[in-house]
Amino acid sequence: MFKSNKLFMALAVSALFIGGCSKEKEAEETPKEEKPPVVETVVEEVHVAPLTGEVVEEEITQRPIIVTVNNHPQARPQSGIAEADIIYEMLAEGNVTRFLAVYQSALPEKVGPVRSARNYFVDIAKAYDAFYVAHGYSPEAKSMLSNNVVDNINGMNYDGTLFKRSTDRVAPHNSYISSENILKGAEKVGASMNYSEKVVQAFYEPDEHGKIGIETSQVDVYYGNNKSFHNTYVYDHQNNHYERQSAGETTKDLLTGDALTFANVLFFEMNHKTIDNVGRQDIDLTSGGNAYVFQNGYLREVKWANVDGIPMAVEESGELVKLVPGKSWVHFVPSSPGLQAIVKTQP
Repeated sequence: MFKSNKLFMALAVSALFIGGCSKEKEAEETPKEEKPPVVETVVEEVHVAPLTGEVVEEEITQRPIIVTVNNHPQARPQSGIAEADIIYEMLAEGNVTRFLAVYQSALPEKVGPVRSARNYFVDIAKAYDAFYVAHGYSPEAKSMLSNNVVDNINGMNYDGTLFKRSTDRVAPHNSYISSENILKGAEKVGASMNYSEKVVQAFYEPDEHGKIGIETSQVDVYYGNNKSFHNTYVYDHQNNHYERQSAGETTKDLLTGDALTFANVLFFEMNHKTIDNVGRQDIDLTSGGNAYVFQNGYLREVKWANVDGIPMAVEESGELVKLVPGKSWVHFVPSSPGLQAIVKTQP
């Protein structure tokens, strides 16, 4: 009996041993399930130019720079305007317009001819927190600039140094400034060129077509009866931009010879008032009013409102009108005779 128990126990231990070996062998023969490698997702940061809505390689840290550019027929073609993110065109005196060229995404080698400031030019520069460049001033603008309403340099103080005179044109249509001298001027007056005050603008996303309104192929704007200030914008369907003409001539940049093109053309109807016997104007930038927006070959009738000091196109809800990414040209036109009389369209 004792021998039987010993035999049974030996057999049991042997069975356990064999079973264990069998399981170990099975475990060795069964391939282990490999876990997929951990893939780290790298999210590339997308940088967008604040004033154009276009994707850029690096974040823009340059403070906006606004230059008053002469638009007298003897000042054309102008230099450096193709690099502007936004160009504002408005009356300076009588039916003569001037440009405010807003630079941030890029600076041209040279800008000009540079012309004198008006009080509403200074107001816009202040709203952008821009470094402002002009040559000359109205009495109202002189007071504002002297009181440092905006950081600025003026050709009246730096004629022949920062501002250079061209020999192929006559004064006052021959004052130019280089990008290098703009930055030198900012250093002279102790102005920071870092972008601190963010301007908010709304742009269409890539998957939004933005084709809203009345299909329109051509836009004409008339500042008085002077043909020199009759501007035309023709929509290029293939390239989705507007080409500009002034007095029947294609608007080109003298530096590059390239024709100017724009993604958006806007018109804001504003109250104008003649304030002296020279014909200088005062323009109401605050009250809001009717506006036209041309983009993607369509006209939209909207409103404009003063948003943090800057006239902008707005929806009835008060939200900003979305712009097509790219450069914009903005016209301020007198409320008398008004948009319908000044701006003409063709289907």
